[in-house]
Amino acid sequence: MLDAPLQVTEAQFAQDIHSQKGLTCASCHGGDPTKADMEAMNKAAGFRGKIERSQIPALCGRCHSDAALMKQYNPGLRTDQFSQYQTSVHGKLLAKGDTKVAVCIDCHGVHDLRPARDLRSKVYPLNIAKTCSRCHADAAYMKSYGIPTDQFLKYNTSVHHDAMVARGDLSAPTCTTCHGNHGAAPPGVDSVKNVCSNCHVFQAQMYDKSPHKVVFQSAGLPGCVVCHSNHAITHPTDARLDTGPEGVCMQCHSPGDNCDLARANMLAGLTQLDDSVKSADRLLGVAESSGMDVSEARLQQDQARDSLTKARVTIHSFQPPLVHQDIQAGLKIAAKDLQAGKDALSERDYRRRGLGVAVLFIFITLVGLFLLIRQIERSPASG
Repeated sequence: MLDAPLQVTEAQFAQDIHSQKGLTCASCHGGDPTKADMEAMNKAAGFRGKIERSQIPALCGRCHSDAALMKQYNPGLRTDQFSQYQTSVHGKLLAKGDTKVAVCIDCHGVHDLRPARDLRSKVYPLNIAKTCSRCHADAAYMKSYGIPTDQFLKYNTSVHHDAMVARGDLSAPTCTTCHGNHGAAPPGVDSVKNVCSNCHVFQAQMYDKSPHKVVFQSAGLPGCVVCHSNHAITHPTDARLDTGPEGVCMQCHSPGDNCDLARANMLAGLTQLDDSVKSADRLLGVAESSGMDVSEARLQQDQARDSLTKARVTIHSFQPPLVHQDIQAGLKIAAKDLQAGKDALSERDYRRRGLGVAVLFIFITLVGLFLLIRQIERSPASG
């Protein structure tokens, strides 16, 4: 076992991806790989000893930038990590002599490097935010940079974190999704929408049609972030269009102006469609639990919900006519399904009444038979 702070055993290093690919200590630290004693660390054999932080990216890049070499180990692995790192905020600050910034080993580890697909890797999707937070959530460490340190705390409350951790969706956004990994840099005001549109394609298309795009750009406002925030993105609801605590429109607009009236109009339409879909769902549920076949209406309800979802996306255009096209389409389907539920319940009641009449007729018949039998039994026996 090596002395502190390295403290790595042969067993631990055996789990390292470099060790598994046949690399040895000498591959990074130099020396004589054929020796197993102190002679291995002979400076005449090229032993470098401890590698300074400022030298680590270039050292890693010696192999990882060599496409021919890396193809022998992993043909699918990119070989532009070092050049990307040099364009990043971390790389630029390192080039200026700031050795506090992140280098390869801070994110990937030193003697315990594992493939990104390994659950134990520091850069496995579920672990990335925590890895970044080791520096970016440390207020004392980040003090000299003058940037917030609450990103990790806010991300833990976000819809993205919920999708990643609670639902296990590894494609959900984490730090590197928006900021990049080796070329990490905060997206600028003009590029925020482009970052978000990598996933939210239709919302971005609607935003391009909206009056907000021109206004936000001219005011230097970062698009999507104005209404949705960045790290603490919560699940969007129709309440975003309301005037309550969750509302966002009135942060900029004044009560009674044209945009406020449009906001109220679109919110009313969304609320009406949402209520209509829920009413139809409840009625169809009652009919179904009564044994009635409403499967066709149930399928049509999916189309009504799709119209509601589409209308909520179209909100990003902030064009009431476009939003109401989707709302009206959904209302038409929901009304039809509601009527289907009413018809099914009417049919149920009709069948129940018919069954009641039949049961009553059978009961009367049985009573009549019973009385007839009693009368026969009371008659004198015939000779």
